[in-house]
Amino acid sequence: MTTSQADPILGRLIDGRYRVRSRIARGGMATVYLATDLRLERRVAIKIMHPHLADDAAFRARFIQEARSAARLAHPNVVNVFDQGQDDDSAYLVMEYLPGITLRELLQEYGGLTPEQTMDITEAVLSGLAAAHKAGIVHRDLKPENVLLADDGRIKIGDFGLARAATANTASGAALMGTIAYLSPELVTRGLADTRSDIYAVGIMMYEMLTGEQPYKGEQPMQIAYQHANDSVPTPSSASPRVPAELDELVLWATARDPEQRPRDARLLLEQLYETQEMLRTALPTGAVPTQRTKVLAQATAATTVLEPPVRTPSVDDETQVLAPRPAPGPGAAPPRPLGESATRLAQQSGGRRRRGAWLLALVLVLAGVAGGTGWYFGPGPGGNVTVPESLIGMPEADAGTRLTELGFTVGAPGTGFSLEHPAGTVMGTDPATGASLARGSEVSLVISQGAQPFPLPELTGIGEEDAVRLVEEHWTLADPIVRRFDAGVERGIVLEARGVDGQPLVTSADYLQAQPIALTVSAGAVPDIAGRSVDEANAILAEVGLPNVQEVARDYSETVPAGSVKELVTVRDGADIVFTEGQADAVGVVISDGPRPIVIPDGLVGETWSVVKQTLGDLGLTPRYNQLADTLPDLFVVSRVTPGEGVYAGDEVQVNFSSSF
Repeated sequence: MTTSQADPILGRLIDGRYRVRSRIARGGMATVYLATDLRLERRVAIKIMHPHLADDAAFRARFIQEARSAARLAHPNVVNVFDQGQDDDSAYLVMEYLPGITLRELLQEYGGLTPEQTMDITEAVLSGLAAAHKAGIVHRDLKPENVLLADDGRIKIGDFGLARAATANTASGAALMGTIAYLSPELVTRGLADTRSDIYAVGIMMYEMLTGEQPYKGEQPMQIAYQHANDSVPTPSSASPRVPAELDELVLWATARDPEQRPRDARLLLEQLYETQEMLRTALPTGAVPTQRTKVLAQATAATTVLEPPVRTPSVDDETQVLAPRPAPGPGAAPPRPLGESATRLAQQSGGRRRRGAWLLALVLVLAGVAGGTGWYFGPGPGGNVTVPESLIGMPEADAGTRLTELGFTVGAPGTGFSLEHPAGTVMGTDPATGASLARGSEVSLVISQGAQPFPLPELTGIGEEDAVRLVEEHWTLADPIVRRFDAGVERGIVLEARGVDGQPLVTSADYLQAQPIALTVSAGAVPDIAGRSVDEANAILAEVGLPNVQEVARDYSETVPAGSVKELVTVRDGADIVFTEGQADAVGVVISDGPRPIVIPDGLVGETWSVVKQTLGDLGLTPRYNQLADTLPDLFVVSRVTPGEGVYAGDEVQVNFSSSF
């Protein structure tokens, strides 16, 4: 109670919407609270990151990744994520509230579960996991603590904090944050995780549910990790004899050390679980489990099994014994005595039994022949079952059809679908699915890939970079890196253009194949104004926006820019426009000012009248010094000299002398 009262989060209003009521659980990264969503008037679970981790970028990224991964899933067996945000220094995640317990708490209370309970829980876990795998998400942290058992019977997977895209299978050190008892051998030894790593964790959880203990034990985590990497998981029945062999087989398949020997995803293991449940319900013999590796069908087993009658060895005490024949009488021997009534009756019974024995032997031979023929017919013969091979996947349509015909199937009308994994024209699936066992002559339809699915392109230009990236990543791949180009007419961060795989601009609403790259060019705003700056100042300003050093390409006079300073940027070099691209231009061309242009006084002014010279000097921007009397008779005064005659600039004074004066 003291701890609850001391918790500053209790009673707090998060983001003006979520009122924290009580604490549910505390983990290494965050604490989960029960809260009320005041806007929608419902109870929710809110996960709040510990304050001391708020400044850690890796933890924040993992926290946000959990929200994004779980929000992409909408499945009854996955905990729903409603919201994610930041309130002051607290990052939070809002999820549906499930009153109940975790699978870990159930195991701690009851120990091992029954096979039926184990299969029910595993079915729910695999259903949610199959949805994640279909969406391209690997959980990477499956364990009993992350399986929630609600009071109303619902079973859900939570905590996608370590989830990643299935195609990004290289794990960092963060991958080992998952509980070591459930990590697959390849994750321990090579840091690799994909959908099959999740399958391994499910197999370990099944073992623990069936036996009440984990398969590997050790005082140090590294001891357990070593066993995962080097040992094979034992059968659950070796620890708990009540476990059926069918579940032994399922656990061993899921926990194979070589990931290639495991189911490729949760959907495949779920389908096998359904078959195992059905076989256990129909009480098939132990070991007759139709796994994806060895299909042993119930009907085939029943059809081909011959029950041989027990062989009895007659004894002297057996009432059905056969009397030994008497030896033939020799010469001179007395004729045999007639049999008595009892002996005759025994002889007759014995003869009848001999005749019945011959008939029974013939009947057994006929039945054996019939059974053998039936076994051949329903086995390798035309009436037997055949498994739809998984090797069809990826074949060209024609080759797959030929293979089905060779196996004795009838090829049905093909279906189609879109696939990133399988090229157009190849088989991406079958109906019924691969692994199904069917009677010869059954119809099997191929599902042919149309390749990547086309999607209409949204408007990408003219919107913000963040929005454009989000739209691209919904169906396509963002080309790296984003090009940033300076554009004085477009605000910084706005997309200028989007180009496709051929380098041509993309057209809005046109179809573009899924997963194809899209290259974005984003405005970097206007190039900074460096006119009037020294070369050193210009270099410093341009370096701040990712442009390289300036390069002098020309010099020119300027009335406003001091000599030696930058007059202007060069926009055309060798007749081609220069596009200033952040971090990619080889140099920024500039024109350096030579200061004001000098004025050359025309030679023809000497000998001209003052009225002409005065007008000329005024037009040149020069100020004359002269005898003011010349203004009274300007047409009579003749100029004899103007000094200096060169090296003067606008506004400078020049001396004017006259050859005539009064």
